[in-house]
Amino acid sequence: MPSCTHTWSAVSAPVGYVVHPSGFVRSPLAAAATSAQTAVMLLFAPNASLALATQVADALGIRLSPSEEREFEGGEHKMRPLVRVLNQDVYVLQTMCGDASASANDKLCRLLFFAGALKDAGATRVTAITPYLAYARKDRRTQSQDPVTTRYVAALMETAGIDVVVTVDIHNETAFDNAFRKHTVRLEAADLFAEALANDLGSHPVAVMSPDIGGIKRAQRMQEHLTRTLSRQVDLAFMEKRRVRGTVSGETLVGDVAGRAVVIYDDMIVTGTTIRRACQAARKAGAKSVFVAAAHAAFLPTAMQLFDSKVADSVLVSDSVVPPPEFTQWIGNGLRICSIAPLVARTIQDLADLQAR
Repeated sequence: MPSCTHTWSAVSAPVGYVVHPSGFVRSPLAAAATSAQTAVMLLFAPNASLALATQVADALGIRLSPSEEREFEGGEHKMRPLVRVLNQDVYVLQTMCGDASASANDKLCRLLFFAGALKDAGATRVTAITPYLAYARKDRRTQSQDPVTTRYVAALMETAGIDVVVTVDIHNETAFDNAFRKHTVRLEAADLFAEALANDLGSHPVAVMSPDIGGIKRAQRMQEHLTRTLSRQVDLAFMEKRRVRGTVSGETLVGDVAGRAVVIYDDMIVTGTTIRRACQAARKAGAKSVFVAAAHAAFLPTAMQLFDSKVADSVLVSDSVVPPPEFTQWIGNGLRICSIAPLVARTIQDLADLQAR
């Protein structure tokens, strides 16, 4: 009588499995290899954001993932990953402040199209790291039938397949949170700035000042960071500001800044008018010294007046936006740049760890 025992052929075993009398069993080595493959961190960046992305990659201890970015006639472009992204957790860093090389619209479109390409190629999750988010200031209607562009940008990102959005010092936190239905992460440069400012402030009494009422909560968080860093009380003040058809007015300063080292904190500097007015008000109210800190150096040419006037002892910004070339003369001479790369790297690592659980 012929034997009913079947000899399993190793050739017939599927990839990643080993032969077992009870059937195919997952190979521990194959499982470990698959897990290691899944744990690979992929960080991409369009050319416009390569400098910051390279610093973030260095902080993570990885290399930027290779990609191809090509330009075509009529201003069109494409970008594609040059490594396999199937079933991978992917991060794309693109800061979207318009400059001489590319508009905010161009940078936004490059991010959207690349995110779409990643999803089409099978990426499990796409996280957009947008230190400076385009159109974040157009978060409400100020005139009849105005667009609420922040909400439209959120819809575009969701449609392109972006699963998580990370940004730094967003202009209006509530509007940002309400605009996005996906997972969002709001980072703040206040912690980095507090460390950088500690030596400047010395042993003098300190006050944190918001240049307008809308930034009070942001100033309060800077106050908390400085209180912890300096291990002493830090006061709070704010300026009245009204803007009508581009004209800024309002002179009232609320809070005591006399004899204090004042830190004027805002999310961005664009024209420099708001910050310069706040500096002048603090000086007039008897401030001993005035330091400015803002996450985004979205300088327009008129911001040069902030440095020419010497109304601030120093201006501290992050590298979320590369200052225009004409402002480089002030670096180390009134303008200081603090890198957000460590902050962004920690956030990416935290997100990757949560995804791996």
